[in-house]
Amino acid sequence: MRIGSGLSVLLPIAILLGLGTGHSFPQIGSNLGAVIDPLVLTLLFLVFFEMRFSPLRKASDHLGFLSLAWVSNFIVIPALAWVLAVLFFGSQPALYAGLLLYLLFPCTDWFLAFTRIAGGDVALGSVLIPINLISQLLLFPIYLGLFIGSDTSLDLIGIGKTFGQWFLIPLLLAMSVRFLISKLLGPDRFEAIPRLVGSLVPWTLSVLVFCIFSFHSPQLVIHSQTFPLILLAVFMFFVLTWLMGEFFARSFRLSRPKHILFSMTTTARNSPLVLGLATIALPDQPLVYAVLIIGMLVEFPHLTVLSRLFLREGRRFSPSEGHPVTST
Repeated sequence: MRIGSGLSVLLPIAILLGLGTGHSFPQIGSNLGAVIDPLVLTLLFLVFFEMRFSPLRKASDHLGFLSLAWVSNFIVIPALAWVLAVLFFGSQPALYAGLLLYLLFPCTDWFLAFTRIAGGDVALGSVLIPINLISQLLLFPIYLGLFIGSDTSLDLIGIGKTFGQWFLIPLLLAMSVRFLISKLLGPDRFEAIPRLVGSLVPWTLSVLVFCIFSFHSPQLVIHSQTFPLILLAVFMFFVLTWLMGEFFARSFRLSRPKHILFSMTTTARNSPLVLGLATIALPDQPLVYAVLIIGMLVEFPHLTVLSRLFLREGRRFSPSEGHPVTST
């Protein structure tokens, strides 16, 4: 099951089942709270295990594009995210924090599948993935203090230490297990293992979502009237990032494959990883988690539509150029 298509089906089911379970069987919902932390560690382990850092060796061949993508993802988009978060939820700290965290960080996995579908530069996208992952892991605590610590009433004392401990455990474990398995199986037989691990991500994430919504169902039901506003904010973000992508792609005369890749990486968000990190850095904040989860409900249909638009538009472009094909 591809992560994007799988989650578009699994997430709504997990949300509804979670709310229903927590409302109808409060004791079960309360007990499910005990498995949230282990599920978070499992999710982070799976995400880190799937990650490949070897493409970084090719980064020096594409410094121009990678610099443009990095500045867009980690400077321009965070500024846009902050504006939208203040505009929609400036007086509601938890919703503000949730929306901001959802919008801040670029995807490190499924955007590549949509890039492939749309005919984008997949090879260059594989170089972008470890850069995005390393950057957001380093910037997560910085952005948390910069955008959230001073603007909300959330308690951020000790987040750096807690984040470091919870992040390092699954990261080091994933890297160690990956190294050992690759040595035991050899490169050829190991090749299928990361794909298998990646296929477990949507299921693990969906179980985590189910447990979060079950455990926190009373608070989430009370604030359910804010869900449409969350969807509107996320939709506006996708419209604005698409316009930004078109502007930058044309201004820097990106080739069509790079244009597609740039649009996908600046659109897709890293919800699974950020959800895991948010539960660590901001414990007992169900509205923060809810925003991260609800945002994904808009994201996958948007990426699907974006892929189809690029495919339809592709008939007007030559295979090697980023310019329309003119008929004689």
